[in-house]
Amino acid sequence: MQFKDIPGHENIKHLLIQTVKENRISHAQLFLGPEGCGKLALAIAYAQYISCPNRTDTDSCGVCPSCQQYKKLVHPDLHFVYPVVHSSKNNKPVSDDFIAEWRKFVLHRNYHRIDDWYDFIGSENSQGSIFVQESQEIIRKLNLKTFESEYKIMIIWMPEKMNEMTANKLLKIIEEPPAKTLFILVAENEEMILTTIRSRVQLVKISKPEISDIVESLKLEYPDTDEQTLNSSALLGDGNFLEAVQALKQFKTGQVETPDYEFFTALMRESYSSHYDAIIKLSESLSKLGREKQKKFFDYCQRMLRECFMLSSVSKDLVRLTPGEMNFAVKFSPFIHHGNISALMELFAEASRNIERNAYGKLVFTDLAIKISSQLHVKKM
Repeated sequence: MQFKDIPGHENIKHLLIQTVKENRISHAQLFLGPEGCGKLALAIAYAQYISCPNRTDTDSCGVCPSCQQYKKLVHPDLHFVYPVVHSSKNNKPVSDDFIAEWRKFVLHRNYHRIDDWYDFIGSENSQGSIFVQESQEIIRKLNLKTFESEYKIMIIWMPEKMNEMTANKLLKIIEEPPAKTLFILVAENEEMILTTIRSRVQLVKISKPEISDIVESLKLEYPDTDEQTLNSSALLGDGNFLEAVQALKQFKTGQVETPDYEFFTALMRESYSSHYDAIIKLSESLSKLGREKQKKFFDYCQRMLRECFMLSSVSKDLVRLTPGEMNFAVKFSPFIHHGNISALMELFAEASRNIERNAYGKLVFTDLAIKISSQLHVKKM
């Protein structure tokens, strides 16, 4: 993967290239940025640039043997770590057990979401993690000599999914790695990373892509789409390419086809009407989702509530919803106002925390729906 393949982020690209030119590559770096900003692609492009023997002032050459191996993610001195899941056949999984799936997943596009990865490997209800046995593999690999390149490079995607025991075992090698070893951690939530790990890495902040950059990325995947739809989708994505793709699909079909939308509208309707039989049935359906999907659903609900509040109390011009979402929001937004928005947002945040703590899903959703019912009947201030 080359820098030229990633639209935008010109300042970050220049910064990374300069570290190589000036021979001041930090041995442990944290690429921190929001979902859908292309930070993993940037990390791989950076690693390829470092490893390329014929690199130019602006990019890797793209044609040498090293670049050709990077193109397929098979370079022997490039290593990946990412969240994996237990299965009935493998109760001590490591990243290499999923390397074939990982290469397909990463090479599909430049933007990646943890939920999509879990779906790709069929995690079902399992919560992914970077388990303690992974630390042993990392230490083993990095103590080997390099095969072809000057540097051994270890890219750890979503280090916030690393359990504490794993992180503690890596402290020493991150702080004092073997010569010519580079760690690149690619994360979304800095606060979820062990403090002792964060203190040992150099922070590289990756911001949201510009709207124009998302439009360029969308054109690559959907070249036959008209300019207005591309721009509208990019705007609704709000710096998240993956959300922009979802919006684009909805523009094309004229419908909102996402399960999150269907569950959200059902939850609001049944909660407002206090249809407890329907609420229990809906809670059963939601509890069958994997925990990662449940947490993602809560994020979606908070976004929809925020947009409904903006629609009813602030300005319609600031609302970012697809046409299908807007149809529902116009009818529902009068029930979201200054008197209940904070309480509703906290209800979903609390439910997400409970799911993170492995609470019983059916109880969490039933309790949530009953509390939502009370808040939706709070009178507008």
